[in-house]
Amino acid sequence: MKSAVAPGPSNRRRRIPFKALSLALLVLGALTGFYAVGWTLSRPVQANIGSPPASLNAEAVAFSSQSGSVIHGWLSHALSGRASVLLLPGVRANRLSMVSRAEFLHRAGYSTLLIDLQATGESKGDAITFGWRERFDVVAAVEYLNTRLPGRPVGVVGVSLGGAATLLATPPLHVQAAVLEAVYPSIERAIVNRVEMRMGPLGRLAAPLLLLQLQPRLGVAAADLTPVNHIAQLACPLLVIGGTTDRHTTLDDTQLLFAAARDPRELWLIQGAAHVDFLEFAGDAYRRRILAFFADAFASPPG
Repeated sequence: MKSAVAPGPSNRRRRIPFKALSLALLVLGALTGFYAVGWTLSRPVQANIGSPPASLNAEAVAFSSQSGSVIHGWLSHALSGRASVLLLPGVRANRLSMVSRAEFLHRAGYSTLLIDLQATGESKGDAITFGWRERFDVVAAVEYLNTRLPGRPVGVVGVSLGGAATLLATPPLHVQAAVLEAVYPSIERAIVNRVEMRMGPLGRLAAPLLLLQLQPRLGVAAADLTPVNHIAQLACPLLVIGGTTDRHTTLDDTQLLFAAARDPRELWLIQGAAHVDFLEFAGDAYRRRILAFFADAFASPPG
Protein backbone atom coordinates (compact mmCIF):
# COMPACT_ATOMS: atom_id res chain seq x y z
CA MET A 1 0.00 0.00 0.00
CA LYS A 2 1.42 3.36 -1.08
CA SER A 3 1.51 6.18 1.42
CA ALA A 4 0.30 9.71 0.52
CA VAL A 5 3.07 12.07 -0.42
CA ALA A 6 2.87 15.60 0.97
CA PRO A 7 3.36 18.42 -1.52
CA GLY A 8 6.99 19.35 -1.79
CA PRO A 9 8.41 22.83 -1.43
CA SER A 10 8.43 23.30 -5.20
CA ASN A 11 4.65 22.71 -5.40
CA ARG A 12 3.98 25.22 -2.61
CA ARG A 13 6.12 27.82 -4.36
CA ARG A 14 4.12 27.40 -7.54
CA ARG A 15 0.75 27.76 -5.78
CA ILE A 16 1.56 30.80 -3.65
CA PRO A 17 2.56 33.09 -6.58
CA PHE A 18 -0.59 31.99 -8.44
CA LYS A 19 -2.80 33.08 -5.53
CA ALA A 20 -0.95 36.36 -5.22
CA LEU A 21 -1.23 36.94 -8.95
CA SER A 22 -4.96 36.24 -8.87
CA LEU A 23 -5.43 38.73 -6.03
CA ALA A 24 -3.36 41.34 -7.82
CA LEU A 25 -5.38 40.89 -11.00
CA LEU A 26 -8.61 41.19 -9.01
CA VAL A 27 -7.47 44.44 -7.41
CA LEU A 28 -6.24 45.78 -10.74
CA GLY A 29 -9.57 44.91 -12.35
CA ALA A 30 -11.47 46.72 -9.59
CA LEU A 31 -9.27 49.81 -9.88
CA THR A 32 -9.64 49.83 -13.66
CA GLY A 33 -13.39 49.47 -13.33
CA PHE A 34 -13.72 52.37 -10.93
CA TYR A 35 -11.45 54.50 -13.10
CA ALA A 36 -13.74 53.77 -16.05
CA VAL A 37 -16.77 54.72 -13.96
CA GLY A 38 -15.10 58.02 -13.03
CA TRP A 39 -14.39 58.74 -16.67
CA THR A 40 -17.96 57.93 -17.67
CA LEU A 41 -19.46 60.22 -15.02
CA SER A 42 -17.23 63.18 -15.83
CA ARG A 43 -16.79 62.96 -19.60
CA PRO A 44 -18.34 65.77 -21.69
CA VAL A 45 -21.81 65.20 -23.12
CA GLN A 46 -21.99 67.43 -26.18
CA ALA A 47 -25.12 67.69 -28.33
CA ASN A 48 -26.47 69.73 -31.21
CA ILE A 49 -29.50 71.38 -29.60
CA GLY A 50 -31.14 73.03 -32.58
CA SER A 51 -33.66 75.88 -32.61
CA PRO A 52 -35.77 76.90 -29.59
CA PRO A 53 -39.43 75.84 -29.57
CA ALA A 54 -41.86 78.46 -30.85
CA SER A 55 -43.72 78.36 -27.52
CA LEU A 56 -40.87 80.19 -25.79
CA ASN A 57 -40.48 83.16 -28.15
CA ALA A 58 -36.75 82.72 -27.48
CA GLU A 59 -33.48 83.69 -29.13
CA ALA A 60 -30.22 81.76 -29.16
CA VAL A 61 -27.58 83.48 -27.01
CA ALA A 62 -23.96 82.87 -26.03
CA PHE A 63 -21.66 84.46 -23.45
CA SER A 64 -18.25 83.78 -21.92
CA SER A 65 -17.68 82.17 -18.52
CA GLN A 66 -14.65 81.96 -16.26
CA SER A 67 -15.04 78.19 -16.53
CA GLY A 68 -13.23 78.65 -19.84
CA SER A 69 -16.30 77.84 -21.89
CA VAL A 70 -18.63 79.88 -24.06
CA ILE A 71 -22.06 79.17 -22.61
CA HIS A 72 -24.90 78.61 -25.07
CA GLY A 73 -28.56 78.98 -24.28
CA TRP A 74 -31.97 80.40 -25.09
CA LEU A 75 -33.32 83.68 -23.76
CA SER A 76 -37.11 83.71 -23.70
CA HIS A 77 -38.69 87.16 -23.54
CA ALA A 78 -41.93 87.82 -21.66
CA LEU A 79 -43.73 91.06 -22.41
CA SER A 80 -44.80 91.61 -18.81
CA GLY A 81 -41.31 92.48 -17.58
CA ARG A 82 -42.27 90.72 -14.37
CA ALA A 83 -38.98 88.96 -13.53
CA SER A 84 -36.36 86.67 -15.04
CA VAL A 85 -35.71 83.04 -14.12
CA LEU A 86 -32.49 81.17 -14.82
CA LEU A 87 -33.02 77.44 -15.46
CA LEU A 88 -30.08 75.13 -14.71
CA PRO A 89 -30.18 71.45 -15.74
CA GLY A 90 -28.93 68.42 -13.86
CA VAL A 91 -25.79 66.40 -14.40
CA ARG A 92 -25.20 65.23 -17.99
CA ALA A 93 -28.36 67.06 -19.10
CA ASN A 94 -28.75 70.23 -21.18
CA ARG A 95 -31.26 73.04 -21.68
CA LEU A 96 -33.75 70.73 -23.42
CA SER A 97 -34.54 69.17 -20.05
CA MET A 98 -35.74 72.58 -18.82
CA VAL A 99 -38.10 73.47 -21.68
CA SER A 100 -41.27 72.38 -19.86
CA ARG A 101 -40.38 74.58 -16.90
CA ALA A 102 -39.64 77.51 -19.20
CA GLU A 103 -42.99 77.08 -20.93
CA PHE A 104 -45.17 77.37 -17.83
CA LEU A 105 -43.03 80.20 -16.45
CA HIS A 106 -43.33 82.00 -19.79
CA ARG A 107 -47.13 81.62 -19.71
CA ALA A 108 -47.08 83.14 -16.23
CA GLY A 109 -45.24 86.23 -17.51
CA TYR A 110 -41.62 85.39 -16.61
CA SER A 111 -38.66 85.72 -18.94
CA THR A 112 -36.36 82.70 -18.79
CA LEU A 113 -32.77 81.85 -19.63
CA LEU A 114 -32.07 78.17 -20.32
CA ILE A 115 -28.39 77.24 -20.62
CA ASP A 116 -26.07 74.34 -21.26
CA LEU A 117 -23.50 74.24 -18.46
CA GLN A 118 -19.89 73.73 -19.55
CA ALA A 119 -19.09 70.31 -21.06
CA THR A 120 -22.76 69.68 -21.92
CA GLY A 121 -25.01 70.48 -24.87
CA GLU A 122 -23.41 73.11 -27.08
CA SER A 123 -21.17 74.52 -24.33
CA LYS A 124 -17.66 73.09 -24.73
CA GLY A 125 -15.59 71.78 -21.83
CA ASP A 126 -13.03 69.14 -20.92
CA ALA A 127 -15.06 67.45 -18.18
CA ILE A 128 -18.15 67.67 -16.03
CA THR A 129 -16.92 68.86 -12.62
CA PHE A 130 -20.04 68.41 -10.45
CA GLY A 131 -20.43 72.13 -9.80
CA TRP A 132 -16.82 73.28 -9.54
CA ARG A 133 -16.36 74.88 -12.97
CA GLU A 134 -20.10 75.09 -13.55
CA ARG A 135 -20.35 77.61 -10.69
CA PHE A 136 -18.70 80.18 -12.96
CA ASP A 137 -21.31 79.50 -15.64
CA VAL A 138 -24.07 80.32 -13.16
CA VAL A 139 -22.41 83.60 -12.18
CA ALA A 140 -21.97 84.52 -15.85
CA ALA A 141 -25.61 83.67 -16.61
CA VAL A 142 -26.94 85.90 -13.82
CA GLU A 143 -24.70 88.73 -15.00
CA TYR A 144 -25.95 88.19 -18.55
CA LEU A 145 -29.58 88.40 -17.43
CA ASN A 146 -28.90 91.61 -15.50
CA THR A 147 -27.30 93.09 -18.62
CA ARG A 148 -29.95 92.02 -21.13
CA LEU A 149 -32.98 92.58 -18.87
CA PRO A 150 -31.83 95.24 -16.41
CA GLY A 151 -33.92 96.25 -13.42
CA ARG A 152 -35.78 92.96 -13.16
CA PRO A 153 -35.50 90.60 -10.20
CA VAL A 154 -33.80 87.30 -11.00
CA GLY A 155 -34.71 83.84 -9.76
CA VAL A 156 -32.96 80.51 -10.21
CA VAL A 157 -34.23 76.95 -10.60
CA GLY A 158 -31.30 74.56 -10.18
CA VAL A 159 -31.79 70.83 -10.61
CA SER A 160 -29.20 68.45 -9.10
CA LEU A 161 -25.86 69.65 -10.54
CA GLY A 162 -27.46 72.98 -11.49
CA GLY A 163 -28.46 73.53 -7.87
CA ALA A 164 -25.03 72.52 -6.58
CA ALA A 165 -23.39 75.01 -8.95
CA THR A 166 -25.79 77.68 -7.69
CA LEU A 167 -24.64 77.14 -4.11
CA LEU A 168 -20.95 76.87 -5.01
CA ALA A 169 -21.06 80.09 -7.07
CA THR A 170 -18.13 82.41 -6.39
CA PRO A 171 -18.82 85.12 -5.39
CA PRO A 172 -22.18 84.10 -3.87
CA LEU A 173 -25.08 84.85 -6.18
CA HIS A 174 -27.07 88.03 -5.74
CA VAL A 175 -30.52 86.83 -6.80
CA GLN A 176 -34.01 87.39 -5.43
CA ALA A 177 -35.23 83.76 -5.26
CA ALA A 178 -33.84 80.24 -5.64
CA VAL A 179 -35.36 76.79 -6.10
CA LEU A 180 -33.05 73.81 -5.43
CA GLU A 181 -34.18 70.38 -6.59
CA ALA A 182 -32.48 67.14 -5.50
CA VAL A 183 -29.18 68.85 -4.69
CA TYR A 184 -26.44 66.84 -3.02
CA PRO A 185 -25.08 68.28 0.28
CA SER A 186 -21.57 66.94 -0.40
CA ILE A 187 -19.94 65.03 -3.23
CA GLU A 188 -18.90 62.36 -0.74
CA ARG A 189 -22.51 61.62 0.20
CA ALA A 190 -23.55 61.73 -3.46
CA ILE A 191 -20.94 59.15 -4.44
CA VAL A 192 -21.60 56.89 -1.45
CA ASN A 193 -25.33 56.89 -2.25
CA ARG A 194 -24.76 55.90 -5.86
CA VAL A 195 -22.21 53.20 -5.15
CA GLU A 196 -24.32 51.69 -2.35
CA MET A 197 -27.26 51.48 -4.75
CA ARG A 198 -25.21 49.10 -6.88
CA MET A 199 -22.96 47.36 -4.36
CA GLY A 200 -24.93 47.43 -1.13
CA PRO A 201 -23.00 48.03 2.13
CA LEU A 202 -19.69 47.40 0.34
CA GLY A 203 -20.30 50.62 -1.57
CA ARG A 204 -19.21 52.71 1.41
CA LEU A 205 -15.83 50.98 1.29
CA ALA A 206 -15.53 51.36 -2.49
CA ALA A 207 -16.58 55.03 -2.68
CA PRO A 208 -13.08 56.37 -1.84
CA LEU A 209 -11.82 54.86 -5.12
CA LEU A 210 -14.02 57.39 -6.92
CA LEU A 211 -13.37 60.27 -4.53
CA LEU A 212 -9.61 59.89 -4.98
CA GLN A 213 -10.01 60.59 -8.70
CA LEU A 214 -11.41 64.08 -8.21
CA GLN A 215 -8.12 65.90 -7.66
CA PRO A 216 -6.01 64.31 -10.44
CA ARG A 217 -8.88 64.12 -12.92
CA LEU A 218 -10.76 67.39 -12.30
CA GLY A 219 -8.39 69.51 -10.20
CA VAL A 220 -10.80 69.79 -7.27
CA ALA A 221 -10.79 68.17 -3.84
CA ALA A 222 -13.86 66.48 -2.38
CA ALA A 223 -13.84 69.02 0.45
CA ASP A 224 -14.46 71.80 -2.09
CA LEU A 225 -17.63 70.15 -3.39
CA THR A 226 -19.80 70.67 -0.32
CA PRO A 227 -22.84 72.79 -1.23
CA VAL A 228 -24.20 72.41 2.31
CA ASN A 229 -21.34 74.60 3.56
CA HIS A 230 -22.37 77.42 1.20
CA ILE A 231 -26.16 77.45 1.29
CA ALA A 232 -26.31 79.97 4.15
CA GLN A 233 -24.55 82.50 1.91
CA LEU A 234 -27.56 82.57 -0.41
CA ALA A 235 -29.38 85.61 0.94
CA CYS A 236 -32.78 85.24 -0.72
CA PRO A 237 -36.01 83.29 -0.27
CA LEU A 238 -35.25 79.61 -0.85
CA LEU A 239 -37.35 76.58 -1.79
CA VAL A 240 -35.64 73.20 -1.28
CA ILE A 241 -37.34 70.25 -3.01
CA GLY A 242 -36.62 66.55 -2.59
CA GLY A 243 -38.24 63.21 -3.29
CA THR A 244 -39.10 60.94 -0.36
CA THR A 245 -37.89 57.82 -2.21
CA ASP A 246 -34.85 59.37 -3.90
CA ARG A 247 -31.79 57.15 -3.39
CA HIS A 248 -29.38 59.45 -5.24
CA THR A 249 -30.16 62.48 -3.07
CA THR A 250 -31.79 60.91 -0.06
CA LEU A 251 -34.42 62.35 2.24
CA ASP A 252 -31.71 62.83 4.87
CA ASP A 253 -29.55 64.68 2.33
CA THR A 254 -32.36 67.09 1.46
CA GLN A 255 -33.20 67.73 5.11
CA LEU A 256 -29.52 68.32 5.91
CA LEU A 257 -29.29 70.89 3.12
CA PHE A 258 -32.48 72.62 4.24
CA ALA A 259 -31.36 72.76 7.87
CA ALA A 260 -28.20 74.64 6.87
CA ALA A 261 -30.10 77.31 4.90
CA ARG A 262 -31.10 80.69 6.25
CA ASP A 263 -34.63 82.07 6.42
CA PRO A 264 -36.86 82.70 4.58
CA ARG A 265 -36.88 79.09 3.40
CA GLU A 266 -39.38 76.42 2.48
CA LEU A 267 -39.07 72.63 2.26
CA TRP A 268 -41.20 70.55 -0.10
CA LEU A 269 -40.85 66.78 0.09
CA ILE A 270 -42.66 65.15 -2.82
CA GLN A 271 -44.19 61.89 -1.65
CA GLY A 272 -43.14 58.87 -3.70
CA ALA A 273 -40.73 60.76 -5.93
CA ALA A 274 -37.35 59.21 -6.69
CA HIS A 275 -34.48 60.95 -8.55
CA VAL A 276 -36.79 62.04 -11.36
CA ASP A 277 -38.00 65.19 -13.09
CA PHE A 278 -40.21 66.65 -10.36
CA LEU A 279 -42.30 68.63 -12.87
CA GLU A 280 -43.05 65.49 -14.83
CA PHE A 281 -43.79 63.57 -11.62
CA ALA A 282 -45.91 66.13 -9.75
CA GLY A 283 -47.44 68.02 -12.70
CA ASP A 284 -49.82 70.79 -11.71
CA ALA A 285 -48.82 70.57 -8.06
CA TYR A 286 -45.27 71.46 -9.08
CA ARG A 287 -46.43 74.36 -11.27
CA ARG A 288 -48.62 75.81 -8.52
CA ARG A 289 -45.88 75.50 -5.89
CA ILE A 290 -43.19 77.14 -8.05
CA LEU A 291 -45.44 80.00 -9.20
CA ALA A 292 -46.64 80.69 -5.65
CA PHE A 293 -43.06 80.68 -4.37
CA PHE A 294 -41.83 83.11 -7.03
CA ALA A 295 -44.85 85.39 -6.60
CA ASP A 296 -44.12 85.70 -2.87
CA ALA A 297 -40.35 85.97 -3.27
CA PHE A 298 -40.46 88.68 -5.91
CA ALA A 299 -43.03 90.64 -3.91
CA SER A 300 -40.68 90.68 -0.89
CA PRO A 301 -38.17 93.52 -0.49
CA PRO A 302 -34.56 92.63 -1.46
CA GLY A 303 -32.26 91.20 1.22
